[in-house]
Amino acid sequence: MRILLKIIVGAIAVFLASQLVTGIEVESWKAALFASIALSIINLIVRPVIKVLTLPITILTLGLFSFVINTFMFWMASFFVDGFEVEGFVAAFLGALIMTVANWILGWFTD
Repeated sequence: MRILLKIIVGAIAVFLASQLVTGIEVESWKAALFASIALSIINLIVRPVIKVLTLPITILTLGLFSFVINTFMFWMASFFVDGFEVEGFVAAFLGALIMTVANWILGWFTD
């Protein structure tokens, strides 16, 4: 149940990011839902490997490099989902920031 809720909140956050951030385009709610699913899969499979590989720089930046990792994951999802486009680093960063805040709020209510 929590996974489904996380995907739905993620889809809402992706759609909200497309409305607030220039450079993020979502054609439909279906594309936002698939983008959320793609982000979940990418975060499940790719993120742990990237975090281990970038651990030294993450430690040196006191964890701030994790925002760059989130940005990369958000940008990567746009390659796998038709109807979801992210143009540029700033748009990806802001979209990832919105996703992070949405997931933080969800965790705050469900934990």
